[in-house]
Amino acid sequence: MAETPSRGLDAQGHIVREGSLERVPHAFRPVVAAARDRLPGAFGARLHSAYLYGSIPRGTARVGRSDLDLLVALSGEPTDADRAAARDLDEALDRDFPQIDGAGTLLVSRAQTLSDLETHDLGWFVACLCTPLLGDDLAEFLPRYRPDTLLARETNGDLALLLPRWCERIDMADDTEEARRPLVRFMSRHLVRTAFTLVMPRWNGWTSDLHEMAEAFAGYYPERAEQVRTAAVLGYEPTGDPAVLRTYVDDLGPWLVREYARVHGVKTPRP
Repeated sequence: MAETPSRGLDAQGHIVREGSLERVPHAFRPVVAAARDRLPGAFGARLHSAYLYGSIPRGTARVGRSDLDLLVALSGEPTDADRAAARDLDEALDRDFPQIDGAGTLLVSRAQTLSDLETHDLGWFVACLCTPLLGDDLAEFLPRYRPDTLLARETNGDLALLLPRWCERIDMADDTEEARRPLVRFMSRHLVRTAFTLVMPRWNGWTSDLHEMAEAFAGYYPERAEQVRTAAVLGYEPTGDPAVLRTYVDDLGPWLVREYARVHGVKTPRP
């Protein structure tokens, strides 16, 4: 009898790949089938492999609320034509299937995914958080991963670089609830994940559930627990409150940058 994974780990302490095609909720299976059918036409011979990630392959998607997340690995570096094809695919899927709240296709290259620089970032993402949909699975060429400080540093150790860009996005957004709501959702999720990976090696496990992430973090940083718990709620049900965004870039974000650098160091610079 197979052992039940503990905190997202197998018996050897490696992170278990989350999600599968079998977990896709019935309402979203036509969307997934359409994506699989349309991908070869969109990218042709440049398509190496394609993957699902997010709530749909985890089985937690909500009709009319969840989006379709795709990762496409190409045989070469993505071009402008590839990006245009991805936009067209996303728009068509969003138009044709009301059960999703948008579609997003992330383009990468096979070489980038398997590079030494990306082993504990993009490589880990593909191997552990992505569900194979088409083509040869790149996870076969990647190592098994543990929830250690190297993984923590290389996945979320670059928040200091992101915060100035977040400030620009906040300043450029229209002064409306509708315009700010996606920013609150995106930044809430990113900060909760960063807070979780800060404590991930000590917690010794993996989860993609924002509330579980927040509770794991709370066990080690009770003085910041309510901030991160609130961010987890807003990651699922965002408001457009401008004060939330300012708190993220003026308080919680900078604190995470300092503490992350102290505990795990800073992510290896990218070109």
